[in-house]
Amino acid sequence: MTSEMYSERRKALSKALDNHSTVLLFSGTAPHKSEDVDYTYTPNRNFYYLTGITRPNMILMLTKQGESVTETLFIEEANPVLEKWIGRRMTVAEAKAVSGINSVYFLDSFEAQLGRHLARKRCDAVYLDLGRASWQQPLSKAHEFAAELTRKHPYLQIRNVHRELANLRLIKSEEEINNIRKAIDITRQGIENLLANAKPGMMEYELEAYYDFPLKLNGVKEPGFTSIIASGQNGVILHYEENDQQTKDGDLVLLDLGAQYKYYSADISRTFPVNGKFTERQKQIYNIVLNAEEELIAAVKPGVTWKQLNDLAKRLLADGLKSLGLIQDDAEISRYYYHSVGHQLGLNVHDVTTLDENDPLQPGMVITIEPGLYIEEESIGIRIEDDVLVTENGQENLSKHILKTVEDIEAFMAKASK
Repeated sequence: MTSEMYSERRKALSKALDNHSTVLLFSGTAPHKSEDVDYTYTPNRNFYYLTGITRPNMILMLTKQGESVTETLFIEEANPVLEKWIGRRMTVAEAKAVSGINSVYFLDSFEAQLGRHLARKRCDAVYLDLGRASWQQPLSKAHEFAAELTRKHPYLQIRNVHRELANLRLIKSEEEINNIRKAIDITRQGIENLLANAKPGMMEYELEAYYDFPLKLNGVKEPGFTSIIASGQNGVILHYEENDQQTKDGDLVLLDLGAQYKYYSADISRTFPVNGKFTERQKQIYNIVLNAEEELIAAVKPGVTWKQLNDLAKRLLADGLKSLGLIQDDAEISRYYYHSVGHQLGLNVHDVTTLDENDPLQPGMVITIEPGLYIEEESIGIRIEDDVLVTENGQENLSKHILKTVEDIEAFMAKASK
């Protein structure tokens, strides 16, 4: 990723903005955890997308006046005393080199510069990243700043730039795709290490430790999302995250995992028998899911909609369960399959999107395909998930090299046990 790439992204964003407007994006800070401990900092993904900078307490300001767009970056000033405790801060020269922004100032001048701009230039609207995942989500710095701006400059229109950035992020560049490939390969290493060491009686968190080790060896400080290691009955819980139960001989273990590389995430689901051998019943259900997943991946191409993929997933899974006598009617599939077939993937594991279920997929999108069956009365939870690039004429399964068939999983675990 180069500074030129970040400059091109900012240019693309500026074209989507109204004239006489300003964009303010905050890199964010680590949330407080307890007493004098904070959670691990992770950059606001939209700020990172436009600057390449991964440090806290920074502000990007873009101002658009006619055909002229001015880019300014505000960073923390070096503090020799504080740096003895928390490490050195990014210099002005480093910020310029990474972002490609030449106007870099210290944070303590931000309010004065913004105030002068609003007083001396025509500014009708200020764009902020006001995206919210849910009603209950805590207010961000952008939301708090929007309220302050409205109090001090009530004539300003406050607008949400989140949708414009989501549109830009939908289509991945070759560099972004390569980052996702790398994240997938690191995930593969973790899964293989987990399978090679799995034995009945192990705790789920022990399995997780074997997965985590290759990630650390590859420099991954934290995964793209909380790992799911769900054995037996836990496998029917979609977002099971406790990972604190003991595995039993005969259990299936459902994995939903993803390393991240340069903040681009993988998202892979695999299901395996902790003793290395599927029962005949487990194999029946597993192959229904696997065959459905392979057909779904083959159906991915430009122009296909999420609704079409979801409808196909339900039909394929229902046909499989009808063949086993578990259901008699397609409508009954909701008892055993109760989630969507996939989502966008990128800087977030559930990446930002402006698509609804009837919008067509486009070349350059990276999506997940993840059918599953969850048979609570038999303690069988199976999900198989791959990361798929939509190409000009079809698709490429970016994670096809990760163990997936019954035969390959059993052979790998048998070899590892020796």
